[in-house]
Amino acid sequence: MNYDNIDTPVYICEEKLLEKNLKLLDYVQKQSGAKIILALKGFAMHSTFSLVKKYLKGCTASGLHEAKLAHEYFKGEVHTYSPSFKDTDIAEIAKISNYIVFNSSSQLIKYKDIVKNINPTISISLRINPEVSFSPKEIYNPCGLYSRLGVTIANFDESVMQYIDGLNFHALCEQNVDALEEVLFKFEANFSKYFKNLKYINFGGGHHITKQGYDVDKLI
Repeated sequence: MNYDNIDTPVYICEEKLLEKNLKLLDYVQKQSGAKIILALKGFAMHSTFSLVKKYLKGCTASGLHEAKLAHEYFKGEVHTYSPSFKDTDIAEIAKISNYIVFNSSSQLIKYKDIVKNINPTISISLRINPEVSFSPKEIYNPCGLYSRLGVTIANFDESVMQYIDGLNFHALCEQNVDALEEVLFKFEANFSKYFKNLKYINFGGGHHITKQGYDVDKLI
């Protein structure tokens, strides 16, 4: 390709490199039994979805419009998380999502019956703040001091366990598996007593799996 002949501005995606990355992610899925989904916040080029969905199971959306993009174009699982859902959006989100993640116990209590009445098969989970992160910059640290992203152990309301299928955390920012390992130690120390009743745990994003030198075997 002669890049000099391309009119700009334009986004260019090298499909061979994209598929190389997707095959690595699929290898991790098959070897570990884990499920890997596409974060639309990081990559939403829907012209590539026909390729991406050959390897990944679905998308994670950060609100109504990303959920609609996933539902209409990707046509896989739709996982929707927002720090705070809107009354005006929640019904449509529930209708098109397979999984919904609440950021706080209060949001979960407020909307759990609404989403279940609209979509009885929807899976409900709660975001946890493990209170440990190795984010390279504090501005990107979702577990930083005074963060309101997720529920800390001190503010965890055990009564919500009867309503949820899973727990979520997100603490990484383009990092290697050693950072994940440290987060998991803290997460397990605080919340492992609740694991036995869960169907799944979502490890969030920020895993730089395709970076040269990433310890894929340790991740698996």
